[in-house]
Amino acid sequence: MLRVFLRAYPKKFRERHGEELLRLCHEVYGDGFSVGAMGDLLWNGLMERLGRAPGSFGEWLERPVREGRGERLVGMVWNDARHAVRGFRANPGFACAVLLTLALGIGANTALFSVVDAVLLRPLPYANGPRLVHLLQPAQGAGVEDVGFSPLEVQDYRTQSRALDAVVEYHSMPFTLLGGAEAQRVQTGVVSAGFFDAFGVRALHGRTFVPADEEQGAMPVLVLSFEYWQRVYRGDPGIVGKSFTMNDRSHLVVGVLPPMPQYPGVNDVYMPTTACPFRNGAHWPHDRTARGLTVFGRLRPGASLQSAQADLAAVASRLRGEYPAAYPASEGYQTRAALLRDELTRHARPTLLALLATTAFLLVIVCANVANLTMARLVRREHEMAVRTALGATRARLVQQLLTENLILALAGGALGLLVARWGLDGLAALAERFTTRATEIRLDGRVLAFAAGMSLFTGLLLGCLPALPRRASLASDLKEGAGATAGHGPLRARSALIVAQVAISFALLTGAGLMLRSLFKLQQVAVGFDVGNVLTARVDLNWTRYREGEKSGAFADALLRKLREMPGALAVGIGGSVPLDGNSNPFGLNLRIEGRAEEGTAQPHAEIDTFTPGYFRAMGIPLLLGRDAGEADRPPAPQVALVNQSFARHWLGPDPIGKRLSADGGKTWVPVVGVVADIKQHGLEKEPADEIWSPLAFSPNRDMRVIVRSRAAPLSLERAVREAVRELDPDQPVTEVKTLEQVRADALSPPRLTAFLLGAFALLALGITAAGIGGVIAWSVGQRTQEIGIRMALGAEPSAVLRMILRQGMALIALGLALGLLGGLALSRVMAGLVFGIAARDPVTFLAGAAVLTAVGALACLVPARRAAEVDPMIALRSA
Repeated sequence: MLRVFLRAYPKKFRERHGEELLRLCHEVYGDGFSVGAMGDLLWNGLMERLGRAPGSFGEWLERPVREGRGERLVGMVWNDARHAVRGFRANPGFACAVLLTLALGIGANTALFSVVDAVLLRPLPYANGPRLVHLLQPAQGAGVEDVGFSPLEVQDYRTQSRALDAVVEYHSMPFTLLGGAEAQRVQTGVVSAGFFDAFGVRALHGRTFVPADEEQGAMPVLVLSFEYWQRVYRGDPGIVGKSFTMNDRSHLVVGVLPPMPQYPGVNDVYMPTTACPFRNGAHWPHDRTARGLTVFGRLRPGASLQSAQADLAAVASRLRGEYPAAYPASEGYQTRAALLRDELTRHARPTLLALLATTAFLLVIVCANVANLTMARLVRREHEMAVRTALGATRARLVQQLLTENLILALAGGALGLLVARWGLDGLAALAERFTTRATEIRLDGRVLAFAAGMSLFTGLLLGCLPALPRRASLASDLKEGAGATAGHGPLRARSALIVAQVAISFALLTGAGLMLRSLFKLQQVAVGFDVGNVLTARVDLNWTRYREGEKSGAFADALLRKLREMPGALAVGIGGSVPLDGNSNPFGLNLRIEGRAEEGTAQPHAEIDTFTPGYFRAMGIPLLLGRDAGEADRPPAPQVALVNQSFARHWLGPDPIGKRLSADGGKTWVPVVGVVADIKQHGLEKEPADEIWSPLAFSPNRDMRVIVRSRAAPLSLERAVREAVRELDPDQPVTEVKTLEQVRADALSPPRLTAFLLGAFALLALGITAAGIGGVIAWSVGQRTQEIGIRMALGAEPSAVLRMILRQGMALIALGLALGLLGGLALSRVMAGLVFGIAARDPVTFLAGAAVLTAVGALACLVPARRAAEVDPMIALRSA
């Protein structure tokens, strides 16, 4: 036994003192050494250090109450705890029901709190987190939330802003990294040299960027993200100092970042702006309208967000006055700032708050149900409590006993709840990472454990104070044999009120889950505009340094198409610039002119442009509505053509769009529209199709290509053939994001599906607990009224009349709970207004369905005790009177 006990101590302690302590214990206790003996040994050592006489730990707990207030209190609590445990062992059904119910309620709340705490409550894990702001430049006239900033604008705000002491830029691009075991496509964050200093982030290994890294002609350097470092290099710190080839230049790894949420996107590596061939090219740094950069600022000490807003507005006003051509009045350019903490969690906040409200409601139901179970058990213990009172126990002493019992149950339920929380935490983290990069911070840490402990203590105290105790005036009746069988209406009214509360909250939860389920059903019915069956997609992002000329990337695309068309089982093959719904497409918008359309005083068309090859629409299953598809002949030197989607044709071209000409360069070049294709859901199932223009890849070469293959068999069976076809053309060209269109559509549905699943699980759990509570109250009521029911039946009452009477009693509670729950459902629907799709937040069908389900479940819960009441034998009931 001692050897097991010693395992909890460090190895050095065991090696130095273990054998000596073991020998001493066996000399004193022989073979009878036990846990109790070990406890006495440790207790005597403590008493010796305190200068007190040795003795037994158990004897100390049993010392008379006259020996001291502190010792007396500990002794009473110990005795109450032992008495409580004996009571639970005598009634294991009650203990298990309470523990399971508390574990589910506390576990669900603990798991949700860990997510909300990490995502919404904790400060940003950056040293300068409270001072960081995200700069936005909306074009309200064009309906664009943020057009980004150009390098010249970044420099202007950096030098002219008085409220910000740092202004840094960010954009992200994929590049091919060579020098490892194989070629890798790495997502690269291109940032200002002071980017990490502005955030207050220090390198885990090596260093971050310094101003010298951003000077022209400086050696290109890289900083690795923590996740990429762990995934690819297994956390090897020796990676610092190694060189890799990217964009035909040697890049030195100078540092590794610590684990932190990356914003606004997740990157594998980071480089300074001068190392990016596009950001440091001939055009982008010198064109004020070449926008697209994400910009962050750091507030000066003492500056507020409001003062920064005013300062940025003043700078923007000066720039509009100095460069009117870059800021057309019709576009409505503005500049504003938002706290980075709010921007990081903006999309996650509605969903998490709705789930947190749901689990809070669930905890109320759990407490109500446990209170009902406790009150039912207390009724059966009235005789015991009356005896204790008659023997001199005060009301405070009985409350202490009940508090001890309920605290033990609550703490044990909280401990089990931590296991439930740990089990469900991965699913909640998966939900959170769909909305924010702060999901990496979710964990069961000390704050979450403190929350669980506090919730357990609060629940135990609440449940210990709820049950009513016997009054001294009822001692005589309570001491009689059979006490409790004819208890008054007070406990019944209290338990009925708890059931009404449970029904009301369950109705609100059912309403919320119903809204999400109906929204998910509506999303699943959305026509995406293309056929997802048997289609394989893959991303081939060509190395910029090898394929920087359009002719080379076009030749690669033509060669790849020829190889893919030769694959056995391939029905149609095409290459496009994006895969709808995959979340990785960055729409490139163009302002257009339509030949013959007046410009003055009218809105001008704006559309997203994408590229395609012949066969792309057939491979995607996108219907051609008017005109023709592009063919092999539609390539230079033939005239350029374009296709438009149905939305663009309807908004800008009218009923006869074929043959109308568009220009993207102010009228210098005109491109005829030769076809109209169906609208597709490009950026989300819940979003309306944007106006789109499709240009043949031969006229608009694109290095970042999406391969589309429609096959006869399972599409993933062609993955190896696609990779081999690319490898034959370029052994150093990686192929990424290989998935089917069905997987792409399923991924687009995963956030609402997971939210609906969680809300539905909580609602079903609440429904089950409520049904058990209703059945328990009705059964308890039937037990209290057994004699009354027997008398009624002896006087001629039919069993069916008794059945209706009991059902009427239960259904009255349910009806009252539904009436109150309607208010809770309306309040919850306001929180979920931003989550529903295709229905109103106060959808009457959902409310009626929730009421019907709860009524049916409540009726079934009442039916079992009602049938038992109808089968009462009058003679047996009268004999027990």
